[in-house]
Amino acid sequence: MDIFYVYAIKSEIDGRIYVGFSSDVEKRLHEHNVGKTKSTKGYKPWVLIYTEQIKGRIAARDKEKYYKSGKGKEFLKSL
Repeated sequence: MDIFYVYAIKSEIDGRIYVGFSSDVEKRLHEHNVGKTKSTKGYKPWVLIYTEQIKGRIAARDKEKYYKSGKGKEFLKSL
């Protein structure tokens, strides 16, 4: 089973939090910071504030959805 990482990054511009998942968080963070991601390019630079290792793509997607929800987002804001 593949390993994925659910991650949260925070914009140094306005403090917004973006949640995603990837098998390579450092590469993905770099992509956010060079503007390759349409939804985040206007708010760079981004800093990594949270990662969680998850087994399997489906489980990672479910965990990503949780962190985008009310309770998950509140947890991330508390970091």
